[in-house]
Amino acid sequence: MGHGKSPYLRYADPEPFPILNKHSHYDHLFEEMHELEEKGEILVFKITEENKPVEVFTRTGRIKTVPTAKLWHHKSCGQCGNIPGYPASIFWFMNKFGYDYLNEPHQTSCTAWNYHGSGTSNPVALAAVWLRNMHQAWKTGYYPLIHCGTSFGSYKETREQLIFNKELRDAVKPILKKLGRLTEDGRIVIPQEVVHYSEWVHAVRNKIAELYEKEGKAKGIDVSNVRVAIHNACHTWKMMADDYPYDAEVYNGQRPAASTAVVKALGAQVVDYSTWYDCCGFGFRHILTEREFTRSFAIQRKLKVIAEEIKADLIVTHDTGCTTTFEKNQWIGKAHGMYHPVAVMSDVMFSALACGAHPFKIVQLYWNCSNYEPLLEKMGITNWKDLRKEWEDTVKQIAELEKEGKYDELMEFFKEYDLYEPYSKTSDGFKRKRSASADMPLFKS
Repeated sequence: MGHGKSPYLRYADPEPFPILNKHSHYDHLFEEMHELEEKGEILVFKITEENKPVEVFTRTGRIKTVPTAKLWHHKSCGQCGNIPGYPASIFWFMNKFGYDYLNEPHQTSCTAWNYHGSGTSNPVALAAVWLRNMHQAWKTGYYPLIHCGTSFGSYKETREQLIFNKELRDAVKPILKKLGRLTEDGRIVIPQEVVHYSEWVHAVRNKIAELYEKEGKAKGIDVSNVRVAIHNACHTWKMMADDYPYDAEVYNGQRPAASTAVVKALGAQVVDYSTWYDCCGFGFRHILTEREFTRSFAIQRKLKVIAEEIKADLIVTHDTGCTTTFEKNQWIGKAHGMYHPVAVMSDVMFSALACGAHPFKIVQLYWNCSNYEPLLEKMGITNWKDLRKEWEDTVKQIAELEKEGKYDELMEFFKEYDLYEPYSKTSDGFKRKRSASADMPLFKS
């Protein structure tokens, strides 16, 4: 392994695949971050052996360390409110693997909605919110894992601004001090790596494939004939493009590896298409200010091409906005005579289905509005109607217990049916425990 001037900057030797851009400005970021740490200006929240780290490569060949256990989940506004099977599938896998994690109840929004949508935010506000969240993770001892692609991209940009701009660091410190979000000796907390959940999926893809072989196939599930179109989210790999996984297994290291690699590991068919590089149309600002652009772009540049050019069964995504855009614009297109039905779900949702997760209790496909039923049939989940009826009965039972105020029974019910519930899990028998930060004050004056 080759080493740079910073312990956070390492390169593979020899090169893992042909490197087209050998000079990344990201090198300077890690070198400067190390210098600031040495000067005592920042505290680097390090990834340790307790996090069960896995090394992956970025497109410049840099070794990026991805923690896989003892993770602090920075959830996505859009996933929790719009695609709940998305985070539930992540938690389901972590339960299956026996990984300790913290479903953080004291997380704030990343404010990217303001940043991209209305222009009301500013660098100081963005930096203060990010550092506040990273301090909260550091305080609990659980390493942050970012579910949302937009948060991930925004945080990477914010980290670069903070590292290279002393004026910005000086501006946020008084704010963080009022919130009690500096270390005892007055430093800001910056994580060693900014990590997206799709990078976690990429890092554990072989464990996911083993689970598919062991449990998915035992239920008659077979994904070998499923034709998958991969859509890589702009905010994960185009924002700070030198800090996202690439791998020789995926287009010889010339395209982003996350999502594609896990679909290949499961044995499904990754099918290439001409507009693979294009945005889904969401863009974040487009969807708020130029909605017709979003609709026309999603339908004409992506859905039509994927449905007609390669006849895909599924579009696999790894960001909230992309999943939502492909989903909602199908029925919008249908209303205007431009219907191109393709199932849509994230890499972790598809992987969970392949490994035998309940389509409605865990993956929660009843929230999806794309045509997913043919995909379930093709995967061998032919009893999906019975499973949906089972879930509908479950919802009624939950409602009755809640109405009667039987909360202890409700929690036992969740535990019995392996449903998502807001507690950290541990590897010692998956015993339920309180949040690691439940009793900590949110603010300190």
